[in-house]
This record gives sequence, structure tokens and C-alpha cells, in this order.
Amino acid sequence: MKNEPNPQKKKKHTSKTTDTAIVEESIRPYAIADKLRTLRLRRSMGLAQLAEHSGFSTAMLSRLENGRLVPTLPTLTRIALVFGVGLDYFFTDPRKRHVVAISRRDERKVFPSDPKSTSVPWSFESLDFRANERKLNGFLAHFHPLPEQKITPHFHPGAELLYLMEGELEMTIGVEKFRLSAGDSIYFDSLQKHAYRSLVKKPCTAVVITTTSST
Repeated sequence: MKNEPNPQKKKKHTSKTTDTAIVEESIRPYAIADKLRTLRLRRSMGLAQLAEHSGFSTAMLSRLENGRLVPTLPTLTRIALVFGVGLDYFFTDPRKRHVVAISRRDERKVFPSDPKSTSVPWSFESLDFRANERKLNGFLAHFHPLPEQKITPHFHPGAELLYLMEGELEMTIGVEKFRLSAGDSIYFDSLQKHAYRSLVKKPCTAVVITTTSST
């Protein structure tokens, strides 16, 4: 006698499939996959870089960006923290953007400039992660004293304004070096390679404003 299929098991499988379809249809209007891709491309970040910062594999991130995988809330939360946006960024109608957004001190997270390294030249906190569709990015940056040979310059689209709140900071922009003291500020085209290095062992902190594109 042949084994009869278990109707209870089949019903359970069908129910699970139906639930997934309902979830996919419910979140479709929010275009989460497109928003994920836009966040990454605005930072000129590759999938491999995002994988390093988020802890997710490049294959998983690719599936998320192509809409082949429904993201969980913990997944979206971790990616949102990398890009300094609020979780509501993914579920907000673009016609109803937040004009006022407050980011509380105890809500901010500190991220290293290079998640793979044990000694980094700087770390940062997003000051505006609750704002949607930002036209600029604000950070509280903490710079660390390292040997000059361990400093790796970087660049990104747009412009940057740095105001040094405390400490002594050496900035390398292109082939030039600049020394800043507390109260000094500097503005520059951030497409130029630049690097930061604290010249003191005590705290060296600055407010950094960057734009998403050059003007």
C-alpha cells in the first residue's frame, strides 16, 4: 500500500507560501530594494564594502537589492545603521518626508572607519540618521593618533566641511598637509584624496558635514 500524502503537512506548506506572498505584496509599494541600492550607490560603495560594514554576505545583499529576498527588520536595521538613516526611511512615503528630525545622543552608534582593522584613524557617529532623503550628512568624528604610515587616504563625491571641537588634527588633502586646532574649520572638495590624524593622545573630536554631490 502506497503512503498517502499528509494533508496536514501540505496545508501547512501552502499556508507558509501564502504568507510569504502576502508579505511581498504588502511591502512592494515601498520599493525597499531600490532604496537599498540607492543608499549604497550614493556613498559610491560596492557590495563587498557594504558586506564588510554590515556583516552580511555579498550574495545576500545582491538578492536584497534585486528584490529576490524579503528583508527582515533586523536586517534593515543593521543596514540603516551603516548608512546613518532611520528604519522608517524604508517605509516612508517620499511625499511625506520628515522636515524636522531629532537624533538623540543615546541613540547614536559609533562606527570605525575600517571595520576590518583593529587600529583605525577615526570613528564616527551619524548626527542625522533619523532624517529622510538628506541633502547633506552630519557626523561627530573621533580621531585617533596613529603613525603616519598607517594612515590611508580616501575620497568621496561632493564637498566636506570640518569644524574641530577639541584636540589637534593633521589633515592631508592631496599633497598638502594642514594642522588644525580647536575652533578651526576647513572646507574642501572631497573628491581629492584626504586623510585625518590626531596629533594628541587626548580626545580629538570634530563635527563633519558632507554633501552627496559636488556643486
